[in-house]
Amino acid sequence: MSIVIRPERREDGPAIHALITAAFGQEDEAILVDALRRDGDLWLSLVAEEKREIVGHIALSRLKSPAKSLALAPVSVAPARQGEDIGGALIREAIARASVDGEALIFVLGDPAYYTRFGFNVETAAPYDCIYAGDYFLALDIAADNVEVAQVVYADAFGGLD
Repeated sequence: MSIVIRPERREDGPAIHALITAAFGQEDEAILVDALRRDGDLWLSLVAEEKREIVGHIALSRLKSPAKSLALAPVSVAPARQGEDIGGALIREAIARASVDGEALIFVLGDPAYYTRFGFNVETAAPYDCIYAGDYFLALDIAADNVEVAQVVYADAFGGLD
């Protein structure tokens, strides 16, 4: 696998939108990423590229609260390429970049069986009040020692999701 992970470029927008739509079988998540980008809340947007084709994407957005915290959503891989650890590679790279930048927490709403392998867990998320709280609301503690426990408030673009 000769996958290159890199930050998105301006011209990648349509390909990212198409990839996310294909990966989820609907357009909601692609519209979310477009809105996060438009609103300036897209903290990190990485693509996995092979032979000039975008085969994966990950988005991290800035949370309004708590401080120094991010939301991971969505992670997308081309349907024909799922199961090749492209999503895992994107998640590991995103975590590494957040750590280097001094971020404290990353929250995700997803399958614990998948995300716990990257260090996310329900116990870390439990003290934080959130409309998404429950068995699928997980967090990764990067450097949360100096972060006050607060309500998790997502960027406005998330309000458009069902």
